Amino acid sequence: MEHLPVEVIGNILSRLKAARDVVIASATCKKWREAWRNHLHTLSFNSNDWSVYHDLAPSRLEILITQTIFQTTALQCLSIFMDDVDEFSAAPVIAWLMYTRDTLRQLHYNVRTTPNVNIIEKCSRQKLEVLSLAHNSVTGVEPSYQKFPCLKSLSLSYVSISALDLNLLLTACPKLQNLTLINPDIAMSDAQAIMELNSSSLKDIYVEAVSLDKFILEADSIENLHLKDCTLEAFELIGKGSLRVLKIDDVSVLHLDIGENTENLQIVDVSSFTIMWPKFYNMISKSSNLKRLRLWGVVFDDEDEVVDLETVSVCFPRLSHLSLSYDLRDVCGLQGTSPLENVVVLELGWTIISDLFSDWVAGLLERCPNLKKLVICGVVSEVKSHEECQVLASFTSSIVRLMRKYLRVEVQFEYE
Repeated sequence: MEHLPVEVIGNILSRLKAARDVVIASATCKKWREAWRNHLHTLSFNSNDWSVYHDLAPSRLEILITQTIFQTTALQCLSIFMDDVDEFSAAPVIAWLMYTRDTLRQLHYNVRTTPNVNIIEKCSRQKLEVLSLAHNSVTGVEPSYQKFPCLKSLSLSYVSISALDLNLLLTACPKLQNLTLINPDIAMSDAQAIMELNSSSLKDIYVEAVSLDKFILEADSIENLHLKDCTLEAFELIGKGSLRVLKIDDVSVLHLDIGENTENLQIVDVSSFTIMWPKFYNMISKSSNLKRLRLWGVVFDDEDEVVDLETVSVCFPRLSHLSLSYDLRDVCGLQGTSPLENVVVLELGWTIISDLFSDWVAGLLERCPNLKKLVICGVVSEVKSHEECQVLASFTSSIVRLMRKYLRVEVQFEYE
């Protein structure tokens, strides 16, 4: 160990991340203390790493963090996640940011400050590449002054910010590729809750727990779009057809528009969502390169609607993974004869099992001549009546008989 270069020791200490572990390890010898001072590039203060953190007063934590940070000279990644701390004083937080700003590449911070510290202002015009903020406020963004020339990833969770400031912040990040918005408190200047975001560099956006009248995203390079637990009257994506992954999870939206250029779309994953199949299909119908289609727990706006497998097989010839779970009612949607030639993984699920489900599985197996894996997912209640047990037993028997015809197919059951 004594022959290890001090730079390598610095890398070893950085891999430990947790501040307590790093401090203990750096006490090994003089050489390790030198590595701690001059070559440590990653440091994390997380309330889950050490139980003692929970017992310390905020003022004591501030001193501990300050003393630790000020013993380093080359920090590139600083993470401060203290879930039990209500707030820190502004002075030490500003001191941490000013001390590390010349070398810092990543900042993860989730503690409120009193009074509020404009972290955007303190970190701008530097080499920051990743910024993750939670439980803070962002105000008065000036893109002409507060520039982030190197920022590639921005995450805002439970952050108070106006729609205008958020868009200005994106303008100040010319290289931004990843944006995460989780339950932001978005202030509006008008009575209508309308948010417009513009970014020519953005490739990946994740939006969770957002309620708006209208959300307009203009992003020419967007590849991944994920909406979760959102309530929107309208969502509109304006781009140049670069979208590859579309995920919608438990979203209420009256009008959904992802543009006409969907040729590059490869993955569509929709769950807990009410859809009008003709309208939804029309939105993705030009996606001839689609490889994965997942419609899970979807509810059709018209009770007579089903997923039309004939149009799926014809319009999505490269489809390899198909996942379906919805109320079958009296129609399975197995009309037509076109096979799903390239489907190798088939995932089927139910919320209320019936004899119709077995027929549906059998019909789908016939349409997938090259299937390699079948996954059956179901919900089994804790208390079941005798009749429900009989239906489940009958279904199990029918599947056993059915799969004797498809010995090449791997079968997997997942119950919850």
